Amino acid sequence: MLPAVPKPTPVSQDVPSYVLSPLARAGVLLRDLRQLALPDDHDSAAPHRDAHYLLVVLTQGELQLNVDFEPVVLRGAVLALIGPGQVHQLLHAEHPQGWGISFEPGLLESAFQLVLEQGLSRPYRLDEHTPFYVRAVALLTLLADCQAGAADTYSGRTQQTLLMALLSLVAGQLAPEPAAVPDREGRGPQIERAFQQLLRQHYAQWKQPAQYAAALHLSVAHLNDTVKRQTGQSVSAHVQQRTILEAKRLLGFTPRSVKEIGYALGYDEPVYFGKLFKKVTGITPQQFRRQFRD
Repeated sequence: MLPAVPKPTPVSQDVPSYVLSPLARAGVLLRDLRQLALPDDHDSAAPHRDAHYLLVVLTQGELQLNVDFEPVVLRGAVLALIGPGQVHQLLHAEHPQGWGISFEPGLLESAFQLVLEQGLSRPYRLDEHTPFYVRAVALLTLLADCQAGAADTYSGRTQQTLLMALLSLVAGQLAPEPAAVPDREGRGPQIERAFQQLLRQHYAQWKQPAQYAAALHLSVAHLNDTVKRQTGQSVSAHVQQRTILEAKRLLGFTPRSVKEIGYALGYDEPVYFGKLFKKVTGITPQQFRRQFRD
């Protein structure tokens, strides 16, 4: 059992960020949750972010985490996904069993990306008596067996194929029945997915909907209407929320000044950045920092 840990004081100018372990094979690394720490590991109890995805498949026990300022408790049979860039830390673990699968973002096909990220935005409870659970455990057991074996010319491709089979299985479980969701917008889901990908890459530089529309070869009105129909929010709202989330991360876990954070996120005028932060969150950046650290 790991004891709960206090929030550490930020000591660097940025949130610690880690790439996939060199133990990974072809961009995939499976770990047994009974052995949370390995010699090559970073400190999972300290706030950090990864450049890769982490899919947690907990079968027994409990994990308590903090993910982007939200407490997350995983208990029993449950699925959880932590995406690249999300600031997270392990607070407590009690006899966890299951697997953690780290994998490079490039391995996640676009067809699955939004389904997985939206469907696993909160932990997903698993029923141990369903065919889905049995198949998922079988794939994970096979993936663990392949990873433990000697590497050969095709072992990396084998692990990638098993990962994709697992992600396909999960996506099929999360996605609504095709008949229950008519294709209301035609290309709407594809446009939203492309917009979300651009947003991840350019939110700190691109603040105007026209920049995203131009990159997608769409009119501003069409992009905005499509995104709003798909998500309930405008393009500008998505840009603001994504920017403010990153601002919270930097305010909470680094010693950067509000001015420096605003500049890093594309705002040359600190007053405007402060007003935007308050508009989205209801408090000033300074108040957020004090509340988080108190």
